[in-house]
Amino acid sequence: MGIGTLLLDRGLISDDQLAEAISEQQRTGERLDHALVRLGFVGPQDVLEAIGQQFGLPIVDLSTLDVDEDTLRLLPSKLVFKQRCVPIRRTETALQVATSDPFELSAFDELKLLTGVPIELVLAEEREISKFIRRHYGVAGDTLDALAAESGTGAEISEEVRSSEVDEAQEASVIRLVNDLLLEAIKERATDIHIEPYEDALEIRYRIDGVLADAGVPPTVNRFRNAIVSRLKIMANLNIAEKRKPQDGRITLRSRGQEYDLRVSVIPMLSGEGVVLRILNKSAVLMGLEELGMPAPVEEGWNALIARPHGILLVTGPTGSGKSTTLYASLRRIVSGAIKAITVEDPVEYHVPGVNQIQVNHQVGLDFAAGLRSILRHDPDIVMIGEIRDRETAEAAVQASLTGHLVFSTLHTNDAPGAMTRMLDMGVEPYLVSSSVEGVLAQRLVRKVCPHCASPRPIEGRRLPQDFPPPKAGRLIEGQGCRECRQTGYRGRVGVYELLTLSEQLRDLVMQRTGSGRLAEVAGAEGTLRPLRDDAFAKAAAGVTTLSEALRVAPA
Repeated sequence: MGIGTLLLDRGLISDDQLAEAISEQQRTGERLDHALVRLGFVGPQDVLEAIGQQFGLPIVDLSTLDVDEDTLRLLPSKLVFKQRCVPIRRTETALQVATSDPFELSAFDELKLLTGVPIELVLAEEREISKFIRRHYGVAGDTLDALAAESGTGAEISEEVRSSEVDEAQEASVIRLVNDLLLEAIKERATDIHIEPYEDALEIRYRIDGVLADAGVPPTVNRFRNAIVSRLKIMANLNIAEKRKPQDGRITLRSRGQEYDLRVSVIPMLSGEGVVLRILNKSAVLMGLEELGMPAPVEEGWNALIARPHGILLVTGPTGSGKSTTLYASLRRIVSGAIKAITVEDPVEYHVPGVNQIQVNHQVGLDFAAGLRSILRHDPDIVMIGEIRDRETAEAAVQASLTGHLVFSTLHTNDAPGAMTRMLDMGVEPYLVSSSVEGVLAQRLVRKVCPHCASPRPIEGRRLPQDFPPPKAGRLIEGQGCRECRQTGYRGRVGVYELLTLSEQLRDLVMQRTGSGRLAEVAGAEGTLRPLRDDAFAKAAAGVTTLSEALRVAPA
């Protein structure tokens, strides 16, 4: 009996849901139960319990097990990766093996022949088995073993790797190794992959929820550092023979029906070439403004600003703080059949329906300023510039706003009032800044408390900041760390915001080149600025994030 029929007979899914999951399975090639879980028709634990009852197998939690090295060595890593099953306990009469797929009985006959002892099956979630394998055998451990066997003497694959110079087996293994690293990063929700060469090691790390974490790749990956970099260069259409200059490229990757755009940066370093890949999910559903986590006063104020017919609206914050997401959400809110919007971006991160998007191309002289001057001749109502980096772009944005266009852009400043002084520092005249800028939204991203291990903690004995609001139910919510959050206590991120709306008094102060500190003081007194710290503390008091995260993005 197949898994679909099994779940259907137990009333866990309907005929329509099964038909939709089968169609999705045919499209993506994934297992049927994985499709059912991904579509939200059934939970992974429900699937596991149904299989356990059908086969009479117990269910184990691999995250709580401590398996000794002798037991792990009873099965070759190649077989562990191939069959997706792991040895967890050796008894006098049998070897206990955890699997999520007991339907492939022939595979367990192979295990019995290999070990010479009876196999006792137990069930575990597929995710837990994958994590167990990564923890004990390493990411891409099977591919690295194959590469080591192919290289024989342990010599590295040539730095000048080309498809004509490497035999077919090595080429296939290198491709599989790099694909394993990329797909593992996507599975772990990473936004960046860092490949860092050192004298005796190759470090591979993933940035997950804004924090770097070790990818869990075996140390043997160091032997194939040149092959990995060369393969990534080939995928990104870069010059594999050039090892003295930085190079930038892009890779398009498809996984489970989703399309990903990987921005590749290669830089020569002391011990080799370092690579960083930024991962963008081109198929992701863009978020709406109501989903970003803005507090009600900020959202109301921002909605009023983006409804204006002209002026400059700036979103500020460090790299990776979600500025582009906010701009895309704002465009989606106001763009309609009666409004024409054009963007100039570097790079175009996501495709927005109904918006004309232009990719910056420095090689042909198409930068932000040149792009902005050109698109004004296309009669837009709304213009978005990816970033104001210099005086030329800033003055072009000002002129666009003064000629009746609503201009969106980003700046790298620490807070909203700092955007005024940054524009002045670029050389824009004070009267142009004060008359064109309508509002500034500053933002950061904080990690959210993992919902799977969140628990209330008493506040007694803890020193809270004086301006910290009373916590919900008198307790702070923190994550203990679990398998869902990689033992960090956090899963996912949410924005914290401050909005500055330009009043007449503030415009007068900008004309006088007043510093950002004084602007913040006046704006706070007149109620046109709600500080970032207030929103961060409010989210910590509500249990959305933790106090330490709030203090990290909004220190005193």
